[in-house]
Parts: sequence; structure tokens; C-alpha cells
Amino acid sequence: MMNSTQEPLRPDKAEIPPAGGGANPVRRVLSHPAVFQARWAPAFWTITGVLSLAVNIILIVVLATLGRELFALKELLSGQLIGGLHENFVAMDNATIETTVLVDQTIVVEDVILVHDTIPVVFDLDIAQRTNVRLVEDTAITDAVVNLNTPSLAIFNAPTDILLPADTLLPIRLNLTVPVSQTVPISLTVPIHLEVPISLTVPVSIPLAETELHEPFVGLQEVVSPYRELLLAAPDSWEAMACEAGRLLCWLFSR
Repeated sequence: MMNSTQEPLRPDKAEIPPAGGGANPVRRVLSHPAVFQARWAPAFWTITGVLSLAVNIILIVVLATLGRELFALKELLSGQLIGGLHENFVAMDNATIETTVLVDQTIVVEDVILVHDTIPVVFDLDIAQRTNVRLVEDTAITDAVVNLNTPSLAIFNAPTDILLPADTLLPIRLNLTVPVSQTVPISLTVPIHLEVPISLTVPVSIPLAETELHEPFVGLQEVVSPYRELLLAAPDSWEAMACEAGRLLCWLFSR
């Protein structure tokens, strides 16, 4: 029996049974409801709250840092990489190649030319030759000297008049100068073979939009444009993201 003067045993002063009494005495004491509620529950919840607060703070810092890096990355992609590619593709499509080409070579020309023309012919024709002429009518020759020698008669150097009938052939010697002035029509086919040296400077201006490069440039713009529009539509800051989420968050972040 318990002495009436003896102080009742409090839960925090419970004696630990000696070893060998069955179950683990330490576990029995720690599992006692009074001990758990009096000491371990507040400590557990305090430690849990501190850890939760620390983890939340760390997560907020990580999210803030990550968000800042994401905004910087978005600005880099939108303004420089994707946007720069799109702007440069547009500029290349609108560009013009302007340069100067030096041509220094020899061109071989082989062709046939048909010539139709008239040529004036003016010169003096010298004639010196023997020929025969035919009389067109009876021709009288006066004071001619005739020599006749026949078996019965011989006459030498006898002056007389002679009548030459028409169609008589007379051998003569021509010695004269004939002036010639005439226009002669000509029709010739003239083959041409020429080697023409060429040395010149040629200015060149080629708009790329009028060449075969126009279609690839437009295709590259269409490939990059959706990503550019997507990045442009993304928020640039926490305030912009909050305003997209709702008016309350927008009001809070804008203060």
C-alpha cells in the first residue's frame, strides 16, 4: 500500500523498470503518452516548422533566381538569337548585290554575212591588141597604092581607088584608152572569223528578291517566325507574369 505522506509518482519522474522485465524499458518510457505529449510533440512541430520555413525560403530564392535567369534567357533568345535570325533573313531577302565585274577576255566571232550593195567602178581601160573588124557597109579607099603581079601583067605602085564590100574582115591593131564609169550591183556571202579582245568594267546590281534565293529566305523566315512570336508573347518580368495570372497579383506586384 502507498503511504499517505508519500508524493505520488509523476509521469516525468517515472522509474524505469529494471532490465529483464520483458519489453525494452526505454521504448516503454518514450512511448508513454505523458512523456511524448510533454516533451517530444512541441519539439517535433517546432523543428518541422523551421525546416518547412527554411525550405520555402530556399525554394523562393531558387525560383526568383531561376525566374531572373529565365527572363534573361528569354530576352537573349527573343532579342538576339531568334529575333536576330528573323531580322537578318528579312534583310538578306531585301538586300541587293552591287559590285563591279572586270571583263578581260577574247571573244571568237564566227559568222556569215550576206552583202547586198552597189559599187561604183571608175577607171581608165588601156587597150593595145590585134583584132579583126568586119565592115558593115561598102567602104571606099581613095589614093591607094596597088601592086599587081599576074602571069600576063605586072603593076607596081599604081595609085587607084578601091571599094571594099560590106562584111569584109580587116585585121587591125588597137591601141587606145577607154574611160570606164559604172555602178556595179553585188550580192556576196562573206564568212567571218574574228578574235575580238575585250577589256571593260561592268557594274552589276542584283536584287536578291528577284533571284532564286528569294524562296529559301522566305522559307527561313517562316521557320523562325513561330518561335519569335511565341517568345514575344511570353512575359518579360515577374510583374508581367503576375498581371497575366490575375488582377490581384498584378496589383500586389505593381505596388
